[in-house]
Amino acid sequence: MESGVRTLNAIADHARHAPAVRRDDLAPGDRLLVTTRNSVYSLLALGDGEFIVEGGWFDKNGESPATLRVNGCTYGGSAIRPDVVAARGLFLEFANQVVTTRIRSVRVARRREPAPAA
Repeated sequence: MESGVRTLNAIADHARHAPAVRRDDLAPGDRLLVTTRNSVYSLLALGDGEFIVEGGWFDKNGESPATLRVNGCTYGGSAIRPDVVAARGLFLEFANQVVTTRIRSVRVARRREPAPAA
C-alpha cells in the first residue's frame, strides 16, 4: 500500500496480502519486537489479549512496563483490524488510545518450551 493512499480498494488489497501477526497466532510468553518510524516497542503476550508493553511512548511517559490490551492495527484512520496485533505498514493501536507511527518491521520470538524432565 502506497504511503498516503487510503482508498478502500488499497486497504482491502493490503489486508489480503500483507503478512501480519494475528492475535490468534500468539501464545502466552511470545514476544513481539515492533519497530515503528519513531520508536521500538516490546510486547510480551500474557494471554487473554493482554500484553506487557515497553518502549516508545510508554518509556517516554514513564509508563513502562504497562499491562494492557492491543485494540488492533489501523491504516492511518478509523478502519481497524482487531484481529491483527502488528503488521508492516500499519499503525499499532493500544487500549489506552496510544497509536504508534507506521510500523516498519515486526519480529516474533516464540516462548521456549521447557526441556522435558529426564
